[in-house]
Amino acid sequence: MIDSHILLYIIKLVLGGVTAFLAIMLWSRTRDAAWMCLVAGAVTGYASLVYELLEKLGIVLASTSEFCGIPLSSLLFAVIPSVFIILGFLLMLLRK
Repeated sequence: MIDSHILLYIIKLVLGGVTAFLAIMLWSRTRDAAWMCLVAGAVTGYASLVYELLEKLGIVLASTSEFCGIPLSSLLFAVIPSVFIILGFLLMLLRK
């Protein structure tokens, strides 16, 4: 990888780690479903970033099962964080 890409991944990992840590701290203090979905979105987003980096470094191989030419594991890691965040926002909007 090019040096600028390494620096970008280091910045993403540090900021994503802080975000995931603070989200987990919030998770232990709240029992609200909407906030828990947002926390789950942040944590799975960080997991997605780590998986992507491990895949680019060749440590983890992409799954052999595909959906429309996209490896299923990469697709799930890309979609799941957004689904949690959408669900959290919907729960907040539907609150009475």
